[in-house]
Amino acid sequence: QVQLVESGGGLVQPGGSLRLSCTVSGFTMDYHAMGWFRQAPGKEREFVAAVVWSGINTYYADSVKGRFTISRDNAKSTVYLQMNSLKPEDTAVYYCAASGTRFSIGARLFRSAEYADWGQGTQVTVSS
Repeated sequence: QVQLVESGGGLVQPGGSLRLSCTVSGFTMDYHAMGWFRQAPGKEREFVAAVVWSGINTYYADSVKGRFTISRDNAKSTVYLQMNSLKPEDTAVYYCAASGTRFSIGARLFRSAEYADWGQGTQVTVSS
């Protein structure tokens, strides 16, 4: 059974930092792209960041570029999202997802339909 478990969310002040982790089990993520999405109250789920299977290529939404960094450690079956300079508009539930096909790359990683498995989400709240 495939499981993706996010952790690291919480309450942080504007300008602060958090690091989210997503640990994968029941599935070898080594050859699959991994992504982070988020959903704020009353809004649709949106793409945040993705990393290809090798870790060499990364992709970001314009709203987080320069502030967030996605990375992965295949040996630990874990993907990370380092979030710096957080803003109140970053408040959302953050979801980790695994691509449904091997070696995915490029624009398709911006679309939620590319991802076959999802975590339950972790809440991030940015507020003073």
